[in-house]
Amino acid sequence: MAKDKKDKHAPIEAVPAPGKLKTSEYEEELYKLHVELVKLQQWVQHTGAKVCVVFEGRDGAGKGGTIKAITERVSPRVFRVVALTAPSERQQSQMYLQRYVPHLPAGGEIVIFDRSWYNRAGVERVMGFCTDAQAQEFLQAVPLIEKAIVDSGVLLLKYWLEVSPQEQTRRLQDRIKDGRKTWKLSPMDLKSYSRWFDYSRARDDMFKATDTEFAPWLVAHTNDKRRGRLNIITDLLSRIPYKAVPQDKVVLPKRQKPGEYREPDYPYRFIKEKF
Repeated sequence: MAKDKKDKHAPIEAVPAPGKLKTSEYEEELYKLHVELVKLQQWVQHTGAKVCVVFEGRDGAGKGGTIKAITERVSPRVFRVVALTAPSERQQSQMYLQRYVPHLPAGGEIVIFDRSWYNRAGVERVMGFCTDAQAQEFLQAVPLIEKAIVDSGVLLLKYWLEVSPQEQTRRLQDRIKDGRKTWKLSPMDLKSYSRWFDYSRARDDMFKATDTEFAPWLVAHTNDKRRGRLNIITDLLSRIPYKAVPQDKVVLPKRQKPGEYREPDYPYRFIKEKF
């Protein structure tokens, strides 16, 4: 990251401590943002705009919850979430970024990457899945590729979600205890947990090499999940020049009369109603 940026902003680990956001306040604000996200969806479809949003951060930083908050009230055919699995043997033999390119947005799409090509700058580098030379080669090449993506008409937004070590520990321990969340805790998460400062160094190198004017890194504090989600969605909306698209007034038509139709005397297999 450029030196003047560091001088103007607090250290990335510095986390503000505002009062707790009430559930009613959070839901009220999220409702307003969902309405705006629907307007964004309609504008993207109407104009053929192409939007790509990248979410990166440590395990437990809140990427999944933020993506869910963005997408839960919009169409999955417009807002596409990409979360790639480990590369196959064939993909490992390809140019590194090759498997990500097919997922970039076409006209009328918003693609959200839940982790992205930046795996090479983070987990792959820290956990030894690539050599340091390969990581450095990636850091040199990715600004050129992102420039090509932006020049092709894609609006590229890159968010780094920053969580404190104490909050990360609390969240990962919660995953261990909560049977609904155990699937979120992989063996890789456990291995990477102990390497906090290796990840910090990898993050710092990544920012220094890839925080560009045409595709800057946007940092969000997410120790408070609710505030983090609201702040990120608000920022995302502010960076896209969308407008409300005129819509025809929707009026339900009259339902047809039954005529000669009669409900059949059929032995339907109703489910058991326990609630």
